[in-house]
Amino acid sequence: MGVLTVGAAFSATAASAAWHAEATAWITEALARRGVRVVAPPQQPRVRPWSTQLVVDTDAGRYWFKAACRSASFEPALQALLAELAPDAVDAPAAVDADRGWLLTADRGATLRERRAPDAGDWAVLLTRFAHLQQTLVGHGAALRASGLPDCSAGTVPARLDAVLDLLEGFPAGHPARPADPFAARLREARAAVVTAAAILADSPLPSTLQHGDLHPGNVFEVHGGLHVFDLGDAQWAHPLEVLEVSSAVARDGGTDWAPVERAYRRAWDAWCAARGLPPVGAEGDAPAWDDLRRAAGVTHAVNRAWTWCGALAEATEAEWADWGEAAGRHLAKVLDPVPGPQT
Repeated sequence: MGVLTVGAAFSATAASAAWHAEATAWITEALARRGVRVVAPPQQPRVRPWSTQLVVDTDAGRYWFKAACRSASFEPALQALLAELAPDAVDAPAAVDADRGWLLTADRGATLRERRAPDAGDWAVLLTRFAHLQQTLVGHGAALRASGLPDCSAGTVPARLDAVLDLLEGFPAGHPARPADPFAARLREARAAVVTAAAILADSPLPSTLQHGDLHPGNVFEVHGGLHVFDLGDAQWAHPLEVLEVSSAVARDGGTDWAPVERAYRRAWDAWCAARGLPPVGAEGDAPAWDDLRRAAGVTHAVNRAWTWCGALAEATEAEWADWGEAAGRHLAKVLDPVPGPQT
């Protein structure tokens, strides 16, 4: 686990004319090698502390360029590797520059969310197919971590909690990310609960694998009847159930009945366990065991997500810290109340 430090502002660099010219030259050259010509100056719809995008119109359709801050710069190499390991679930990039964290991909049209208002059936298909992707990747952990995917597996989480709290409490008084003393003390006291949650997940039959970090229908394309995921800058190598945290929150915010979605995801892992002679942790009628895992995954996800936010803001300006600095603490608060009510 790397040391999180505050450095030069990513957004200031990415908004500069010199950077824009450099990125445009790289895009133009990369597409020319594919026989594709850029027909208009790339447009930059937004810049964030953690990433920026350029929209590239060509004589072969639209492409998207993405550049990431240091903490998320593994995304291009990760996507290229995932496209090799699971080409039915992840698009191959048109070009990558792993050293600079640059990614160029072909436009796949509207996302699933843009095509229609996703219902529980859409969500169930998405989570089931993502479970299958997770299962495909179980045996490829070394290669995925070598691509730069952060290792946030259960055993690493207690030390990550320590690192995040040390970082946040090290900010001066009044800093947007500095937790109030009583809250920080409660989180320190909750370390034992984090250790317990990590142990529960480590002892479960479900192995560490890809955790997307932000899985929802806005980060999925429908391609020839299948679903391709993208936007992998928040991804981690972690317990698979952590993927449900963001997905369930987004689905419920949209009014989706989550229970059948989670049951579909459970069934996918039940089948995987049964095929290997492992206990059916998510089997129907085994709700307490499943709920224990969900609660534990809520705890570890809270820590891992807070750590992601710290990395995303490590190159932020003071104004950007003011806008997003509370995010790490907001996620850490879920360590104290990881799962609000029954999940199935």
